Amino acid sequence: MSHITLIRHGQANTQARDEASYDALSDLGHQQAAWLGAYLRDTGSHYSRIYCGTLTRHIETAASMGCADVVQDPRLNEMEYFTLAEAMRDQHGLPIPQEREGFIDHLPRVFAAWAAGDIADPYESWEAFETRTQQALAEIAEGEGPALVITSGGLISMAMRQSLALNTTAMARLALAVMNTSMHRLFPIGGHFSPVLFNAVPHLDTPERQFAQTHL
Repeated sequence: MSHITLIRHGQANTQARDEASYDALSDLGHQQAAWLGAYLRDTGSHYSRIYCGTLTRHIETAASMGCADVVQDPRLNEMEYFTLAEAMRDQHGLPIPQEREGFIDHLPRVFAAWAAGDIADPYESWEAFETRTQQALAEIAEGEGPALVITSGGLISMAMRQSLALNTTAMARLALAVMNTSMHRLFPIGGHFSPVLFNAVPHLDTPERQFAQTHL
């Protein structure tokens, strides 16, 4: 098994309340990605293979990082949170938050309902999201050399759930914590993946860049 470094995409459209509107990097998102790419080059980080999802924000992040020969895989796409939020509103009367603080309570409730099968006819089942995450990362791990995977916070939190056997509440807390362009590393230990890095943003740690440590 090869170790995998997961990267969350750069900041997207923070004003969006639907999937289509959210799927594009902001100017800051492009800058965050450029800083990360420069950091990886300056530190001599080597990745034999680079992957990303097929969402615009994944592709734009890879481009702004300066990545070449990126393999796109739809299994690395984010779950459709806004679609699930709309279903929760329509089926259970749960309002969609309009500010970040509201999502702190909202996201765990959506995850719990989705995992329990309490959302009727979701666009994708919880089990399907679990399965595609596990299968994609397992296949990447079988390749030669370390891999870089540019994806989203929901998939990163699912990967951590699978590595650490977390419940949905803990997974939701991780998802809320994941910063834009943060790095997360899964290392094979005893035939299983173990997290050895979580939410690292060394490219944003200097005082003049700390304003760019964003969650939304």
